[in-house]
Amino acid sequence: MTDEQWAVLEPLVEACRPHAKVPPSNLRRTLSAIIGRHTNGAKWRAVPEAFGPWWMAAQTFIRWSRLGVWERLLAVAQARGVELGMAFLDGTSIRAHQKAAGAAKKPDTSAQRGAGEALGRSRGGYGTKACVIADGTGRAVAFALAPGQAHELPHAILLLARLPGVPVWVVADRGYSSRAFRQHLWDLGARPAIPPKINEVTVACPAPVYVNRNRVERLWARLKEWRAVATRYEKTAASFLGVLCLAATADWLRR
Repeated sequence: MTDEQWAVLEPLVEACRPHAKVPPSNLRRTLSAIIGRHTNGAKWRAVPEAFGPWWMAAQTFIRWSRLGVWERLLAVAQARGVELGMAFLDGTSIRAHQKAAGAAKKPDTSAQRGAGEALGRSRGGYGTKACVIADGTGRAVAFALAPGQAHELPHAILLLARLPGVPVWVVADRGYSSRAFRQHLWDLGARPAIPPKINEVTVACPAPVYVNRNRVERLWARLKEWRAVATRYEKTAASFLGVLCLAATADWLRR
């Protein structure tokens, strides 16, 4: 991490990290190890010695994921301003590595454990469905996770609630086509730009607005440049959500 990058990131981290009696030592080095590990998809033990003990970076990342620090970091990065002329909803299937299985067992069934950790089997294999809501410039505002076989629509309303205001347009593909969802958008004061399904009655979907949906697709392309986003290596949903939020924060800061 360069001095310029750390100068931007440090105040954001200080604003949302947990504060203890003893401040963390070598925080810059630890965060460099965390970011480096997730961008190249390496094992924790493969973190170069120059970044300090690998277990320190691993423990910090996992603990901060459980505490929601990475989600708060993303929220702090959005202080630059969320553009609400348009908002984009989209989901993507992310294949899970075999090491992603095996989270700590709880007194419930294996199917319930899988759902709790947002893992499941679909036609694409064993994986996770990651849903995002992005602002008008194509930057991630919030994420939701579900098992790989789950549909994206049930998470749409919860993601909309994560916006700091009501967008003018909500743009999504026909997977979000639903009469009830469109009515929800009208009730909020937003206008839907969602094409209807083949078996539905034709509804208005302004082409000049819908053509901008490629912004959220380009967002996923940028996020998946991080190997730990393109393939899920994390066992728990909290840790994988932390990876997504960290990658999205980096996307906000480089603009």
